[in-house]
Amino acid sequence: VQLQASGGGLVRAGGSLRLSCKASRRTFSNNGMGWFRQAPGKEREFVAGINWSGGRTYYADSVKGRFTISRDNAKNTVTLQMNSLKPEDTADHYCAAARGAVAGSGPYDYPYWGRGTLVTVSS
Repeated sequence: VQLQASGGGLVRAGGSLRLSCKASRRTFSNNGMGWFRQAPGKEREFVAGINWSGGRTYYADSVKGRFTISRDNAKNTVTLQMNSLKPEDTADHYCAAARGAVAGSGPYDYPYWGRGTLVTVSS
């Protein structure tokens, strides 16, 4: 089972990035999906989640109104559109597949993880 995240990079404050996560070897069309991030010296934190159909989305308060999570089950991909980026958004960003159809906010809800993609926002 593999989840491959991409799209990270260096951007100035106020800019945008689009992260993508593609699953291989199996489909996650019946699973909730989530994005988490971890900054140096900090715990991994929930960023956004989406249920199996894409009909419900969830966001951390810190990113509401700026980030949008979406999914394309036909392409086995999940996307995180990040706008109005702030220096405090700087972190390794990870995509993960949930155990069930709903995307929880705790890392323990997600048994499948991809490698991170680094997002750096300069002031």
